[in-house]
Amino acid sequence: MKKILIIRFSSFGDIVQALSIVGPLLSKYPLSQISWLTRKDMAALLSMESRINHIIEFDKKNGLWGLLKLAWRLRQENFDMIYDAHSNLRSRIISFFLHPSFFSSNILVRRSKERWKRFLLFNFNRNLFPWPYRGMISYQAPLSAIGVVPSDNPRLDWNVSNQVLSTFLPQINNKFGPKNKFITLVPSAAWEMKRWPVDYWEKLIRSMPKANFVILGGPDDHFCTNLEAISPANVLNLAGKLSLLASCAVIRESTLLISADTGLLHVADIFQKAAIAIIGPTAFGFPTNSSVKTMEIDLPCRPCTKDGRGKCKQVIYQRCMVEIVPEKIVEHIRNFFPAFL
Repeated sequence: MKKILIIRFSSFGDIVQALSIVGPLLSKYPLSQISWLTRKDMAALLSMESRINHIIEFDKKNGLWGLLKLAWRLRQENFDMIYDAHSNLRSRIISFFLHPSFFSSNILVRRSKERWKRFLLFNFNRNLFPWPYRGMISYQAPLSAIGVVPSDNPRLDWNVSNQVLSTFLPQINNKFGPKNKFITLVPSAAWEMKRWPVDYWEKLIRSMPKANFVILGGPDDHFCTNLEAISPANVLNLAGKLSLLASCAVIRESTLLISADTGLLHVADIFQKAAIAIIGPTAFGFPTNSSVKTMEIDLPCRPCTKDGRGKCKQVIYQRCMVEIVPEKIVEHIRNFFPAFL
């Protein structure tokens, strides 16, 4: 039996994509115990994967001294393998304590951030990354050095608890009726450039009067109230009302997700749920599983940003997003989910 430590502190989307390594690791080492070191506010997400045996939390408030004490404590665990899936200063400090030299008896695998490729891409539009870049594959790839075979259809093993379901399912059932199907919309994103225009979301809802919609988002996404007002009978706005874990469970219960490059898109991807991904300027947000349909516009300036920060170089602002018109989304739904129309 091997003791394996995975280190990935944040962020939401990256942790979800990094979860794709659990299945391949256990295929290689079926009797292993897997521990995962993450940031305290991200720990609940890891409970989605039942095959993780131990979740270790680090609170940033504890600072460097707290990190060093944690590293010393983890050293006593005698891990057989450490996978540094973050490769930042904190993760390197931890991995140095656990694997101090090339002569250490355990194995250290580190995922490179490939900073030189990023520099060329975002400064000179020279893309040396695989295209499309699939984050889940990139987290699995470093493990091939120790014989772990990547999976091109990664999936989580999560039995949603009744406690999590109770935070939203009664609202959905009261709104739409029990067992009625619904589409989950994620109309916001952390940075403006990768957001689909709000009026497109409005038009999408108006174009599908027979469909039920649940809206997910953060507490600052006040415009979601306006989306609910378009059709109060069949739109339920849960933006800012659920935990991240409950939002993930909503996606598990939905028939279809529609989202730009967000962490919740990657949740649908790793759940192998049907989804429509609206991908514009970002470089690393492409889904992996065939259950997700990617909508995109081929422009020579793409990708131009890692996460949506920066300035658009096109005369038409956000051209890579605005040319993905709502009619294209509706047409895909008509072809594959006709009951919603």
